[in-house]
Amino acid sequence: MTRATTVRAVLAAAVLLVSVLITLTMSPRLGLDLQGGTRMVLQAQDSDTAKADRESTDRTVEVLRRRIDSLGVTEPTLTRSGEDRIIVELPDVQDPRKAAEVIGKTAQLTFHAVQGPGEQDGDDKGLTLPDEQGRHLALGPAALSGAGVKEASASFDAQQGAGWTVSLDFHKDAGRDWTRLTGEAACHPVQDERRRVAIVLDKRVISSPQVSPTVACGSGLPSGSTQITGSFSADEARELALLIEGGALPVPVEIVEQRTVGPTLGAAAIDASARAALIGAAATALFIIVIYRLFGALAAVALAAYGVISYAALVALGVTLTLPGLAGFVLAIGMAVDANVLVFERAREEYAGRPGKSLRASLAAGFKGAWTAVADSNVTTLIAAGLLFFLGSGPVKGFGVTLAIGVLASMFSALVIARALTEIAAHSRFVADYRGVNGIAIPGRVRTWLTRRDPQPMRSPRRWLTVSAVLIAVAVAGILVRGVNLGVEFTGGRLVEYSTSRPVDVETARTALAGAGFGDAEVTTAGAGDISVRTGELDNDGEHALRAALAAEGGETTKVRDELIGPSLGDELRRNALIALAIAVLVQLAYLAVRFRWTFAVASVGALVHDVIILIGVFAWLGRTVDGIFLAALLTVIGYSVNDSVVVFDRVRELWAKARRKPLAEVANTAVLQTVPRTVNTGMGALFILTALAVLGGDSLEDFALALLIGIVVGTYSSVMTAVPAALLLERTSKVPPPARTRTPRARQRTGRRDPHDNGARV
Repeated sequence: MTRATTVRAVLAAAVLLVSVLITLTMSPRLGLDLQGGTRMVLQAQDSDTAKADRESTDRTVEVLRRRIDSLGVTEPTLTRSGEDRIIVELPDVQDPRKAAEVIGKTAQLTFHAVQGPGEQDGDDKGLTLPDEQGRHLALGPAALSGAGVKEASASFDAQQGAGWTVSLDFHKDAGRDWTRLTGEAACHPVQDERRRVAIVLDKRVISSPQVSPTVACGSGLPSGSTQITGSFSADEARELALLIEGGALPVPVEIVEQRTVGPTLGAAAIDASARAALIGAAATALFIIVIYRLFGALAAVALAAYGVISYAALVALGVTLTLPGLAGFVLAIGMAVDANVLVFERAREEYAGRPGKSLRASLAAGFKGAWTAVADSNVTTLIAAGLLFFLGSGPVKGFGVTLAIGVLASMFSALVIARALTEIAAHSRFVADYRGVNGIAIPGRVRTWLTRRDPQPMRSPRRWLTVSAVLIAVAVAGILVRGVNLGVEFTGGRLVEYSTSRPVDVETARTALAGAGFGDAEVTTAGAGDISVRTGELDNDGEHALRAALAAEGGETTKVRDELIGPSLGDELRRNALIALAIAVLVQLAYLAVRFRWTFAVASVGALVHDVIILIGVFAWLGRTVDGIFLAALLTVIGYSVNDSVVVFDRVRELWAKARRKPLAEVANTAVLQTVPRTVNTGMGALFILTALAVLGGDSLEDFALALLIGIVVGTYSSVMTAVPAALLLERTSKVPPPARTRTPRARQRTGRRDPHDNGARV
């Protein structure tokens, strides 16, 4: 065993040991769509006295944090997003109405002196507001704000018979203002309106108590001895104390996005994804074992190690695992097979093309020859993952992070773990001598069929481009005729899913909602008998009324999912989606132009645009929803499409450099035939996983898995039958010379160097 193999084995064992330790001792951080809860996005608004900038938004976050801590929510999360947005995540909060009332209130608490008739004349006028009894009070300008309140607490006053009260304690300077305000009020006779102090919350008088007759004129009440009374209930007193102690928000906030997921949906999604992962991974492992025998079994072991490593990385980095992220984790299992397939197919070529070459030498050549394709294909997927993270929002970001970690972990498992295992096995004489055992010494059925038939698919490139043009035309027709069914997050509005104790058909639900004043609501089934309702703007009170109308027909009605997107945010998300697609195309074009030729880059980007249009067109024809999760799938398809094109063009570049005088069409045909086994085997590995997700992943993952299934099938076709023919036509107009000749193994043979892995064979 060589020193390099030993180093890889030790490194693999160390990483696996740490990963297992993390897996056993740490728990994952689940997103709200997996554990249930409410997620809100708040937009800070400019006020008369403050501008909604980064500083005021940060202060608003701290005020909201104090309020939410008082609500008793377990492990809430508050973060600023951009200049003026705040993301609030509240685990286990299923009814966002009360939380929204507490979080969103500006809580502009002010204390006013009550004035008599005629005292509001002049430039400095106060307010005229009804008090808690309905009497209109003339108020002077605010003498004190709620920001001066140090502490507010609710208590039940049994001795004085005042019921529930709120006790106030002021900061030092505010306490002096309070003493002065109550001292001035005490100068008026008992029962005089001017002896009262009005406490106003958001321009509503919540209490206007008279200063006690025991307080002398000018002395006032000291801080810490003030009680607000007003026939409060226990809940009202506690909520008022919470609002006052939380302080006034520096700027008003508006809820522009709100998502609520029931815990049962999250648990079902986790179970479904786990089943899909186990069954899909088992099917993928069985497939590569059948194709590559012993080395396939070793790759399956590396695949299991990949699962442990990537999961441990997610946990250790504190990544919030969302439902799309979980799907990304499952998808990356299928993609992790790709690097192994590239290496094994390249090793098969080396073994079959060089009679007498040893198994170890073929395997080493396979890893070396596949390196550029592995690196380039994974970089393109990382680009897509990066775009998802920086331009996506909420769960889509989680998918991007999970996909990126999965790509890095898959490269480690293939290039370190799988290589160490296969190199150790290749040193065995039994493995090397028995062709049916190692899996490398046998050509494979696809390669055998291609060798026997020797097709020439690149003989007529225009024929394949015509087929692609027809497919695009059908897709565009679907977009124009059926239209794209944009999700709520792109259009704005509210989407709520309910589960009823009694079955309710769509027509009955639609009639019930129309009778309750929701005639414009779109009602559909949401799988398993659930009802999905989509409306325009609808506040939390409206949603409560909507649920009550459904409950009248379906009995006990439970909210399973709730998404509210403001129109401004919907416009922004739609704009960001288009920007993400444009940037994805441009970045891929730039990367491929640097790594390959401009003709190859343009052809690859043309193929991925072809895939994007067809995928959107299929969803348009099927009437499926295009939302943020679809965008995640779309960007993943872009990465996969370019991944496939990179593998083919990498082989074209290599073969063309060796035979610069040979016609490019002939070179391209050879490259396509050599890479088809890899394309088929990799695609099959991914299809096993995605089929398991589509069938077993439940309704929440069905569209996601369907989009990726379509995308992989179309992407596999376009990388060969669209990208390569397009490159051939572009090369006819290009004046760029063929790639420089590289030093091949045959060229090095003349130098007399020996392959350390071969048994005397010259290379």
